[in-house]
Amino acid sequence: MAKLEQYREAIKKLLYQYASYKYPYGNIENQVIFDGEHDHYQLVRVGWEDKKRIYGCSIHLDIKDEKIWIQCNSTDIDIAQELVNLGVDKQDIVLGFQPLYMRQYTDYAVS
Repeated sequence: MAKLEQYREAIKKLLYQYASYKYPYGNIENQVIFDGEHDHYQLVRVGWEDKKRIYGCSIHLDIKDEKIWIQCNSTDIDIAQELVNLGVDKQDIVLGFQPLYMRQYTDYAVS
């Protein structure tokens, strides 16, 4: 259970860090969404840029079977490496956005 709490804290720290970055244009808000009961975590962009609506998930992480699954990363940041820097074991990170057959070629867990 201690490992799960460590991983939850690492995810929260990471998402809050990136949520603090403000966009230099438009009226765009970063929202951090946590579902600690089911272990779903997201960073979502919401707002307006001129007359265009901005909405989308930037980062989506889940914890399944004591591993962190990176479901979505639409940033330029290497989220997996950031998690490793925060103490998460590489074998406890799954690149969920990669097809199963490609995961074997990464330094991370297959599933």
